[in-house]
Amino acid sequence: MSDPTPAYTTLQLSQRQSGVAQVTMAREAVFNAFDETMIGELDAAFAALVDDPAVRVIVLAGAGKHFSAGADLQWMQRASQATPEWNLQDSRRFAAVYARIERCPKPVVARIQGAALGGGVGLACACDVAIAADNASFSVSEAKFGILPSVIGPYVTNAVGKRHARRLALTTTRIGADEALRIGLVHQVTSLDGLDAAVDATVKDLLAGGPNAQREIKALFAQLAVGPITDDVRELTAQTITRVRGSDEAREGFAAFLAKRPAAWIPQD
Repeated sequence: MSDPTPAYTTLQLSQRQSGVAQVTMAREAVFNAFDETMIGELDAAFAALVDDPAVRVIVLAGAGKHFSAGADLQWMQRASQATPEWNLQDSRRFAAVYARIERCPKPVVARIQGAALGGGVGLACACDVAIAADNASFSVSEAKFGILPSVIGPYVTNAVGKRHARRLALTTTRIGADEALRIGLVHQVTSLDGLDAAVDATVKDLLAGGPNAQREIKALFAQLAVGPITDDVRELTAQTITRVRGSDEAREGFAAFLAKRPAAWIPQD
């Protein structure tokens, strides 16, 4: 990982282990609520980590007791008083950050403790894997303030399905980690003390996969909708596997398996 200390004021970037970068939201005083500055810094940080060849996996975390309280209410209040033109540009930047995270060609793991509210739920849903402590709670809370979860809506819907997403958004009810696991908002629940160990176990699994294969998985799955498997979908999958299994990475993967040795991309302790 290259120099992890550019001039961020709302984030901390660190090397969690070799090949693994951690982006930590660091506004503890407001439970890591994000404003215009953090939105810009998250976008810049993920762009830089995508371009860093030393980074294989990204962990998204929140400092202190809570993952993220979502949008900073002072920011939302400023937006409510701004012009439609300003609001549109601001909302586009907001939407772009979620797309940046969800479309990141490298695996992204959310490390969640305490509260994840509003846009914080959206961040969890935009990541590839979400691991929560048993003290985590989640609320799609925007309707309480007379707004709606518009930007995060597609990510929440993709994670939990339309009916669960609609219930969460309409009721703004706060659910616990166990219910979040049941509906697919998170993938694993562990004790708070065991949260880092659970994240590291998932990271180890991710580092065992070929980095090009993982990029291809994310690119392919982004094009696959739940529903009929059409001729176009079948052709897309045939073309993709044809290209990938002829790659240098695939040849190394098969050779390593047959030789009963680790593949070249797996970090050696």
